[in-house]
Amino acid sequence: MNEIPFGQTTTYMKLSQKLGNPAAIRAVGAAIGANPILVIVPCHRIIGTNGQLTGYAGGLERKQALLELEGFPVQQSLF
Repeated sequence: MNEIPFGQTTTYMKLSQKLGNPAAIRAVGAAIGANPILVIVPCHRIIGTNGQLTGYAGGLERKQALLELEGFPVQQSLF
């Protein structure tokens, strides 16, 4: 997750594929959900495959705010 550049996103699916196990998408989500240092390890940059904001322990409002702060265009209808 630290490799995702400021202002960019990736998906849970792409991370599971990068790990060599596309079927592990739920495990990737669970591992990201267990992240105790949300901003230092930027898990807010991980979005759903369909582009939706999903699964942020800090709340979707904070996830949206962090992405917008980084200049990533987020639409209100994404969550």
